[in-house]
Amino acid sequence: MVKIKSFLTNNGDMFYIKHNSDNFTIIDCCIDEENKDSILNELKNERENKHVTRLISTHPDDDHIRGLKYLAENFSILNFYCVENEATKDDLTDDFKKYCELRDSKQAFYLYKGCSRKWMNEFSPERKSSGINIKWPDPENSDFQNVLQEAKDGKSPNNISPIITYSLKNNITAYWFGDLETDYMNQIKDNVDWVEADIVFASHHGRSSGTIPSDILEKIKPKIIIIGNAKSKNLNYYPGYETITQNSAENIVIICENNTADFFVSNFNYNTPPNNLKKIHGKNLEGYTYIGSLEFNE
Repeated sequence: MVKIKSFLTNNGDMFYIKHNSDNFTIIDCCIDEENKDSILNELKNERENKHVTRLISTHPDDDHIRGLKYLAENFSILNFYCVENEATKDDLTDDFKKYCELRDSKQAFYLYKGCSRKWMNEFSPERKSSGINIKWPDPENSDFQNVLQEAKDGKSPNNISPIITYSLKNNITAYWFGDLETDYMNQIKDNVDWVEADIVFASHHGRSSGTIPSDILEKIKPKIIIIGNAKSKNLNYYPGYETITQNSAENIVIICENNTADFFVSNFNYNTPPNNLKKIHGKNLEGYTYIGSLEFNE
């Protein structure tokens, strides 16, 4: 069984994947004072008996690293994954300082297009891989080098975000885009080897400023786009695609087992599930309401 969770946060991003191998992956960190204990306890419980834990940090904006210092002090982060960068900020928060410390440490692994690593996407005799692959960035690409320089100069680090995929055999494939912005995605789209996927976590929390270009979506062919935490007035609701909006669904959990991906949300009053989810009798998850499933062929 695989469990993918997207947390309802304060206008930020935080996910985890509990793999069906000896792996546990966290993508970004957005922890506030009021939820820090519950999130920490959940991560510890879900990570139990997993020997490989990695934290992937897409970029060092507050809504993606908030609470990182607290997490690092209370949850062992032996593997810190990020894009190699020299981002600077005028506001040196404790969380940004912790990001820089982890980024520049020996425990950091730098992400780039096509990179490989045990057990991110490589098997070994003792352990299966996690099924995570990196589609972008290309360190030699001039557009990427430009955004690296901008981040070094203290400008927005949004566009240093990697493009991440997770794939499970005979089941789900999902994309994460961090906070990539539309103009930049248009610049790099011909240099990314797009694969079809079932789920896309919309870039920049689903904001219009991070709208994924239509010709990229035509290649990915997502069954569902998950729109993250942001003010409604700033969101692109991706007309023409099936969506789940986290503002209304709240916490989202996807349980992947056998040939189904079952979707659950923590808002029991949620009433706008995607039309392409099939209801299967008997699906339940404590604390959540079941909204339907995707089915896959073997």
